[in-house]
Amino acid sequence: MRQRFQPRVTVAAVIERNGRFLLIEEETSDGLRLNNPAGHLDPGEAPAEGCARETLEETAHRFTPTALVGVYLSRSERPSGEDVTYIRFAYCGDLGALEPDRPLDTGIVRTLWLTAQEIRDSAGRHRSPLVVRCVEDYLAGRRYPLSAVYCDSSVYSPPVGINRL
Repeated sequence: MRQRFQPRVTVAAVIERNGRFLLIEEETSDGLRLNNPAGHLDPGEAPAEGCARETLEETAHRFTPTALVGVYLSRSERPSGEDVTYIRFAYCGDLGALEPDRPLDTGIVRTLWLTAQEIRDSAGRHRSPLVVRCVEDYLAGRRYPLSAVYCDSSVYSPPVGINRL
């Protein structure tokens, strides 16, 4: 029997300030990699909410998405040989102040601000080819309203028969 296709949904923030972009450096199974602040969408949250949460967890900055930069598909093979497809929702928005006492998420080594050219030049260290693509789309002015991603109210309620903890 053929296995059902189940892409993984991720969210990412494209944050620019004074010509530099906020990235994170993180430990992965492939070693240290650069990424946009990003992560998996959690149950019970809309993509923009997940993006704000992941940005806070990975950078210790509050983030308010104001526009969708794009929706992306990518595919990779994990070290285990697993074939994984990702759907990424990338947002730009307003970065809040740093919360200096907030610890960064497990695996995050540091945050750094890089120019677009520095990001292009470091492509071999990117966690995904989508890192640079999201930045390029942002620079090209791609912006879609947050309403372009509809989130039904059922997302916020567990299915019938599922108990909340």
